[in-house]
Amino acid sequence: MALLPSSEKMPARLLLEDGTVFDGTAIGVPGTTFGEIVFNTAATGYQEILTDPSYRGQIVLMTYPEIGNYGVNTEDFESSQIHSAGFVTRRLSPTTSSWRANSSLQDFLSKNGVTGIEGIDTRALTRRIRSAGVMKAGITTNHLSVPEFLAQVLAQPTLNQQNLVEQVTTTQIFHLKQTPTNPILKKLVVIDFGIKKSILTYLQELVNEIILVPYSTDLETILSFQPEGVLLSNGPGDPSTLHSSIQLASDLIKANIPLFGICLGHQILALACGAKVSKMPFGHHGANHPVKDLESGKINITSQNHGYAIQKESFPSSDLKITHLNLNDQTIAGIRHLTKPVCSVQFHPEASPGPHDSQYLFEQFMTEISQHNILYSTNTL
Repeated sequence: MALLPSSEKMPARLLLEDGTVFDGTAIGVPGTTFGEIVFNTAATGYQEILTDPSYRGQIVLMTYPEIGNYGVNTEDFESSQIHSAGFVTRRLSPTTSSWRANSSLQDFLSKNGVTGIEGIDTRALTRRIRSAGVMKAGITTNHLSVPEFLAQVLAQPTLNQQNLVEQVTTTQIFHLKQTPTNPILKKLVVIDFGIKKSILTYLQELVNEIILVPYSTDLETILSFQPEGVLLSNGPGDPSTLHSSIQLASDLIKANIPLFGICLGHQILALACGAKVSKMPFGHHGANHPVKDLESGKINITSQNHGYAIQKESFPSSDLKITHLNLNDQTIAGIRHLTKPVCSVQFHPEASPGPHDSQYLFEQFMTEISQHNILYSTNTL
């Protein structure tokens, strides 16, 4: 579906909590939406980004100037719906050109009831977020005065005042049984904090049975499955609010269950080991973040999506070691327990969207488990 000429489009307004106004034209459906605004530097992968549950409660600004040119297809979903609260782009492509496409991005946004805005200076907006930090924001096509709209924006809860994981986790236990192409483990429990479909797809190549459980599942239930390991998935929100999940991770560590964490799972594992996590000024959202493996010296280009990071000054070096660093800002991007089978990374090894540099981490962790040769004090991931 081609977009209407600019002169025929509905006006829309984006307002930041500091009062900054951007006027443009509407995309998606008319209406009003609110969320924490973050920018993503990826040039492609907008379908995966929009359907990533980790973006729950957030308005996503794409820094690349034109988005939507290859449309939306049936294969690249990370969940069954759009989780982003809103969408912002400099220009939504008026045409869709890909043999894989079965829908335009405009139709996809409309079908999912998402309100967005285009035609604004996304570079200026990105610079504003970089200098002032992430903020509450709103997008509206309604005729609201700036003071009236600002009052509504400010009245919205912050991410740490919401249980976003509860909104995206599975509500029941699933047993995914398959014949993997590269079988390493027989049974793996995955705790769903908002897992991406591509992570499960990749794991299915390595594991005979994946047991996907809600984030609220208790220790006794997890142990009853007798898993060879447990994966703590990615997800949205502030990890420090997930008290029961932190306790569960602590109990699993004490039970000597091999654990691997991704993004939110990484932060939860760190908190369970005594570290502290704090909100970043504007987070990491993109598919081009360089991460260095401190043991091998290898540098991977990674896909990242998180707004919280482990505080270096609180890092419990008596229990954990830092295995990876983000080279853009030197934040901790990977950890490993010194005496327990526990490790995690602050990026997406499955790389959807993004480069495949770090996909080997899943296989390496599982191989360590299967060989019963986990040398935590000397090896990195």
